[in-house]
Amino acid sequence: MSTLRGKTLFITGASRGIGKAIGLRAARDGANVVIAAKTIEPHPKLPGTIRTAADEIEKAGGRALACAVDVRFEDQIHAAVDAAVEAFGGIDILVNNASAISLGGTLETPMKRFDLMHAVNARGTFACSQACLPHLRKASNPHILNLSPPLHFEERWFAPHVAYSLAKYAMSLCVLGMAGEFRKDGVAVNALWPRTVIATAAVRNLLGGDEVIRGSRTPEIVADAAHVVLTSPSRTCTGNYFVDEDLLRSVGVSDFTKYQTVPGADLLPDFFV
Repeated sequence: MSTLRGKTLFITGASRGIGKAIGLRAARDGANVVIAAKTIEPHPKLPGTIRTAADEIEKAGGRALACAVDVRFEDQIHAAVDAAVEAFGGIDILVNNASAISLGGTLETPMKRFDLMHAVNARGTFACSQACLPHLRKASNPHILNLSPPLHFEERWFAPHVAYSLAKYAMSLCVLGMAGEFRKDGVAVNALWPRTVIATAAVRNLLGGDEVIRGSRTPEIVADAAHVVLTSPSRTCTGNYFVDEDLLRSVGVSDFTKYQTVPGADLLPDFFV
């Protein structure tokens, strides 16, 4: 399988950034894309809404369903899943992309921020997976893809920002557990993570602004890598922790300059790799 034509993807946090890029890549194949995200009205610091993302998906060749979803709330998740099944007849792929980030140390992290990251990253991933799995089990070549890091349990990935690391690694632990739990059903569960910083609104606003953006790659590299995963046979491609560049190299990609925000700039490595 090399196309997502006719497949239905439920993507959290798809109004911008990596989630939207994955949706657009699928749309070019002729996929159905459920944009499950919070942003309904334009935000002064965050580009895009579920409606503008839906417009872009349809212009790219896909069919779109915009659903207002805060993954902290199960009723919103289930309402979006029901709407997706009604609109498209089922769900083939879940992409758990929605995430909250705060890089403070232990003493600098308010419990409200700790709770937000765990509610979105860990609980949101579990809740969306739980809601979609009954439909995924009926699908042909079903996949869950979490945007979360390889399970490298090293002090350097935890000491600077324990709360954030715990929340992201929880998403990766969902891969470990669910891949085993649903292997017999043919549901693939994998993780994907970028080797370099990716140019998103969160990077610009929270992680260093334009200077960090210069050393970043565009979200399209993650989208192209996700496409490789999601078109792979679900019964044999599961339980993996993919890194975007490594995965693309394995399928013959050798020129990565097109993904750089500033060609020739020194690339900044992402966390956890």
